[in-house]
Amino acid sequence: MERFHEIGRGKIAAIATSLEMRQRPPLRPAPEALMGEIVPWTQPDADTYLALYRKVGGAHLWFSRLYMSQAELDAVLQNPATAIFSWRVAGEDEGLLELDFSEPESCEIKYFGVSESQQGTGAARALMNHAIETAFARPVQRLWLHTNTIDHPRALAFYQRSGFVPIGQSLEIADDPRLNGALPRDAAPHVPIFD
Repeated sequence: MERFHEIGRGKIAAIATSLEMRQRPPLRPAPEALMGEIVPWTQPDADTYLALYRKVGGAHLWFSRLYMSQAELDAVLQNPATAIFSWRVAGEDEGLLELDFSEPESCEIKYFGVSESQQGTGAARALMNHAIETAFARPVQRLWLHTNTIDHPRALAFYQRSGFVPIGQSLEIADDPRLNGALPRDAAPHVPIFD
C-alpha cells in the first residue's frame, strides 16, 4: 500500500479524528470572573447563524454549512433535534455550539468553537461544560464529535482533557472553500492554496 497520495489541485485535505464519551465526566472548572454568557438560539435565521459560523470557523476552513442551499440550512436550523447556543460577550456573539440529537440515545457536537478574541479566556471551557451538561441531561448514552488537523492546534488535547476518547481517524478531502468564494482567500493562511 502506498504511503502518500496526491491531493488534487483546488482541494484541501485533513485527518479527522472522531472522539466520544459514554458517561458524563466531572466538569473542568471555567474561570469564575469570565466575561460572557451562553445564550440559546431558538431556530436562528440563516444569515445570523452563518455570520457566526464564519466568524468562529473561517480560520479553520469550516465549509459544510456554507455549501447548503437556503432550504437545507433552514431545515437544520428549524429541526427540533438541533440545539444551538452562542457565547455572547458585551452583546456580540463570539462562540458557537451546535448539538444534534437526531440519533436515539446519542448527541453529536456538530460545531464547537470560539472566536479568536475569546481563545485562551476560558470561554471554550464554559461552552464545553454546557455541551456536556445539556447532552447528558437527556437519555444520552454517547456524546461524540470529530476534529481535524485544520482545526485549532490545541483542539484535540482540549477535547481529551474534557473527557473525550479518540475512537478512529479518517482522511477528509473537499473543495477549497477559499477558491469558490465561500470563504475569503486569506482565511486560514496556515493551509496552502493549490489553485
